[in-house]
Amino acid sequence: MFMSWLFNQAGPTEYRSRTVFEDTTPEMVRDFFWDDEFRPKWDNMLVSAATMEECPTTGTMVVHWVRKFPFFCSDREYVFGRRIWESGRAYYCVTKGVPYGSVPRKNKPRRVDLYYSSWLIRAVESRKGDGQLTACEVLLFHHEDMGIPWKIAKVGVRQGMWGTVKKIDPGLRAYQKERTSGNTLSHCAFMAQINSKISADYLRSFESKSNDSSELETHNSSEKPSGKNIPKLLVVGGAIALACSFDRGLLTKAVIFGVARRFANIGKRL
Repeated sequence: MFMSWLFNQAGPTEYRSRTVFEDTTPEMVRDFFWDDEFRPKWDNMLVSAATMEECPTTGTMVVHWVRKFPFFCSDREYVFGRRIWESGRAYYCVTKGVPYGSVPRKNKPRRVDLYYSSWLIRAVESRKGDGQLTACEVLLFHHEDMGIPWKIAKVGVRQGMWGTVKKIDPGLRAYQKERTSGNTLSHCAFMAQINSKISADYLRSFESKSNDSSELETHNSSEKPSGKNIPKLLVVGGAIALACSFDRGLLTKAVIFGVARRFANIGKRL
């Protein structure tokens, strides 16, 4: 596994990362990240997970999570919508915090309302140098307000979550082994396979409507710039699509594109 990530140094908890997994497919990685039933086997920060609502047509889900953090804050509760778009075996996976009256708010754990996380999963050439598309690249953009000073949050995420990050690759390999052994597909993984198809032209239409003209470049903190770019759709288009999907059409186009540009500007500051 190869990974590089970058934090926003002058604002709320926002970060981007690029990870490459060898000898796997985008579909396997997509199912792995969506599979809440398998996740506790590798992610010890997940206390509980439950699906509150789902759409068998679009694959959209509303999920309730409780997560524990290593040392810098108490447990946090999340209610978020999530959905996957597919464009030629590239998967745009987007999650966003949503209001949900069926889950009453409690004093503890504290609910995180402002939450947005999106990632692009696609096949790339292997680092083995054989020219084969046998590796899988994951580009992540993540933003949330945990309700603590952002400087503390950054230190905590940087130091405390690395233990979880290191478990992703072994977790993926265990997941691959379980899937190839013929075990029954979990319901979450089944839902991950219900994707909304979008064309390359449709994706480009988002970029033409954005005021952003430059790509968002990632840098490895320990190496020279990697030269890899996060497609603007991951930040801009994901915000637009989710604003339409989870706010049930109540937002005007001006508000939707305002949200999109905000996320794009966040990316430029990183």
